[in-house]
This record gives sequence, structure tokens and C-alpha cells, in this order.
Amino acid sequence: MDFTDVSMVALRVFREVAERGTFTSAATALGYTQSAVSRQIAALERAAGARLLERRREGVRLTAAGQVVLRSAAGVLDQLDATARELAGLPETGGTVRLGWFPSAGAVVLPRAISALRRTHPSITVTTREGSTPALVRALRAGSVDLALLASAPPFRPPDAESPALKLETLAERSLRLAVPAGHPLAAHDSVDVSELRGQRWIAGPPSGEELLMGVWPGLDERPEIAHTVRDWLAKLQLVAAGAGLTTISASMVPAAPPGVRVLTVRGGPQELRRTVLARIPGRQSAAAALLADALRAATAEIGAS
Repeated sequence: MDFTDVSMVALRVFREVAERGTFTSAATALGYTQSAVSRQIAALERAAGARLLERRREGVRLTAAGQVVLRSAAGVLDQLDATARELAGLPETGGTVRLGWFPSAGAVVLPRAISALRRTHPSITVTTREGSTPALVRALRAGSVDLALLASAPPFRPPDAESPALKLETLAERSLRLAVPAGHPLAAHDSVDVSELRGQRWIAGPPSGEELLMGVWPGLDERPEIAHTVRDWLAKLQLVAAGAGLTTISASMVPAAPPGVRVLTVRGGPQELRRTVLARIPGRQSAAAALLADALRAATAEIGAS
């Protein structure tokens, strides 16, 4: 079988596997059986005459040949989707941009940027999806999103080691803060010493990425007591307001803190910084993507100034 004869179904399946990271997740997203996904990938690899994916215990990783196929597949599938929309009488994709974002960005940065873009360029359509850094990086590589807002913690490593390297732009670098209930003894002051955090009850997110206990102050010299495990940042802050515990918060999230929450700085120990990073595949970007990037820069700067 010649590679020029591969089916569009196989290319779509391959892109989904590359983006999702596992055959199982891709099968679920596509509504296929796992064996059907495996057959499509096997057929694609036979046509390519090379392994496209390395099967690992934690998921799949693209080989060098797989990266070549993915870049081409993303372009071909996007062109087909654009043709289908045009034939259906829908707007062309020139005015559409797809953005991925890390969870807490949806509280302040994202709404401000989209609202500003709608005022200045109402013809641009923005579609978004929330995800973890690994998921968003895979989506960028697969061509499923055009831009991604990523959160980064020290030592600020690149989000992956694939080629070509992602184009990364730091939109903000701000100190980590502490959110405490307004009635908590620590709330009597604007700042606390890191030693005062011993023995506190914490509201943390599920283990993920660079910070295994996101929500617990980093580097505590004790095993923290996790009172609540919560994925959603606004839910964490509501639990803080209810007096259920303490959590960390990015400085960019301060405007979203509900009544009943005091946001403090922490003294002592290493300075804890967090970055908001805008990522994309290198190369020319669409006018819509460039305008959304400008709106994200402006919204991040506005939050920093306030």
C-alpha cells in the first residue's frame, strides 16, 4: 500500500491518538472500539513503512516518522474541514482561532481577553478548551488548537522535548499567594511567615504536572494535611471562604477571590514564582490567532497593573 492511498479516517484516528496520548482515550473520543483504533494505526504504519508511535506503559510517544506524518495530517485535515464548512455555507476559518488554556486562566485572563476581542473584532470566532499542560501541548502538536495558555513553575523547563520546539512567550511572571478564610487567625495581617503554615489544613488539586500538590505551599518541611482535593480553582476558593482550609493562588487569580477570602503574601523560604506562557507551533500564524494573542497580552498586563 502506497502512503498516498491512506484514508482520511486513518489520519483522523492518528491525530486523535497523538493528541490524547493513549489508544483508549482516542477510542473514547471518537466513539470507536480500541481494536478499531489499533487497526487504523497499524494500516497507517504499514503504508508509512515505519513505526509512527512508541508504545509505552504511560501512553504513546511520536517517533521521528510520526512527527512528520502528524504535521502533514494536521494540515490535510484542517483543509478538508475548511472545505466542508465552505460547502455548508459557513464562514471560512480565517476568522476562527482555537485556544487551549490551563484551569485557573478561565477565571480572569481568558474572559477579559475574549471580551476585548469581541468589542474590537466581532467577526472573529474564538473556540476554547481547558486542559492540563501535557494535554494542551499534545493538542498544539496535533493541530487541534492554534494557541495555548500554559502555567509554568520553577525551574521553568520547556513543556516538551519534541521537534520543532514550541514558540513560547512569557506573558506574566508573578509571585504565588496564599488564600485564607477571612476569619482565620492568619488573616489578621497582609503577610505571614512560611513557618506559620505548619499544621494547617489544605485544599489541593489532584496530583498533576510539575506541582504534585497544587494548592499546598511548596517546600513545607512536613507532610501536609489535605482536607479537600478539588480540581476547580473557583471551587477551591469557595471552600476557603467557607473556612474549610487554605490554598495557594496565583496573583492573576486575586480579582476572582470571593468574599470571605483574604489573599496574603508569604515571607521566608525561596521566592515562589509562577509564569503564564503563551505557546504555539513556530511559523506563520493566522491574523485571527495574532489578534487573540494581542488580546491575551493586554488582558494579562491589565491584571498585573491592577
